[in-house]
Amino acid sequence: MPPPSGFTWTRRKNGDIVITHQGRPAGTVRGTAADRLVAALTGADGSAQQHALARATGNYKRGNERRGR
Repeated sequence: MPPPSGFTWTRRKNGDIVITHQGRPAGTVRGTAADRLVAALTGADGSAQQHALARATGNYKRGNERRGR
């Protein structure tokens, strides 16, 4: 399985974090979860940021990631 890529994030004035994947909205994180996510993203390298954003969207490692034949 290739590592996650294509995630970007922006922080709104009210503190919410909007996550997009390849230009499409993928999720919004609010409250203390948003603060924890910013702490995880700050200082992390690109790969670690992509993994954190993928996990925050909720669509990460559901058990059906096997490759097709």
